[in-house]
Amino acid sequence: MSDTATLAAPKIPPAPAGVAKKVRIPHLLQMKRDGRPIVMLTAYDAPTAKIADEGAIDVILVGDSVGMTVHGFETTLPVTMEMMILHTQAVARGAKRALIVADLPFMSYQLGPEQTLANAGRLLAEGGAAAVKLESVNEATLPSIRTIVEAGIPCMGHIGLTPQAIHALGGYRVQGRTEDHAERLIDLAKKIEVAGAFGIVLEMMPSALAARITGAIQIPTFGIGAGSACDGQVLVLHDLLGITENPPRFAKKYVDFRAGMLRAVRKYGRDVREQLFPTTEHEIP
Repeated sequence: MSDTATLAAPKIPPAPAGVAKKVRIPHLLQMKRDGRPIVMLTAYDAPTAKIADEGAIDVILVGDSVGMTVHGFETTLPVTMEMMILHTQAVARGAKRALIVADLPFMSYQLGPEQTLANAGRLLAEGGAAAVKLESVNEATLPSIRTIVEAGIPCMGHIGLTPQAIHALGGYRVQGRTEDHAERLIDLAKKIEVAGAFGIVLEMMPSALAARITGAIQIPTFGIGAGSACDGQVLVLHDLLGITENPPRFAKKYVDFRAGMLRAVRKYGRDVREQLFPTTEHEIP
């Protein structure tokens, strides 16, 4: 195919029938009870949030993964509250149907319930999120979940691989391999439910363990590298679009945007250097 050839527009799958006009937490709980898979995807700006909305995504996660996917950090640790609020605001302007969940970044909740409440409140009041996700959940942070839920702020938990604890975990490793560790994760999931969370992300763990956790609690689980038995799945947008150079093995690339973008940028550069752009059709009379 030549550089000037026009690609045929891909056929866009229709939105599923019977989806909620506005997704709220009770819808997610009912979807678990009904056995209907829940779809979650990250987004960090208004245009992609709007596309996710039009694509009938149920939950948009404004993840602190923005630090790596958009800002070029090696980890999520440098992400600040100000960054999360800014990206959440942008997503809230683009998405009107999906439930918007925003991550509490590193060191925005570890100091205790008061700090957690203040920062979670900012993500709702200033950012426009409908809920927050608290990643590094353990015995010390469970009281923070209870505090914000009692204050009317919906909270999602996150267990398994927790990137904010990457140094303590010794790298991006599968969690829950041993029976002892698996039992501790199951117990933690139950405690997160009791604390009032409406859902839990399960990241990088054996599919059999994710199935055990999903069956042990009444709130939805969202898997990322955790197999098909979870109530829902979540992917990082840049992995799905093929923009990430080295995506994790559990991600699925649905289109190779990086290659297409690179071709387009190189062709633009060549056209400018060879004085093929702009032409009279691009000029303002």
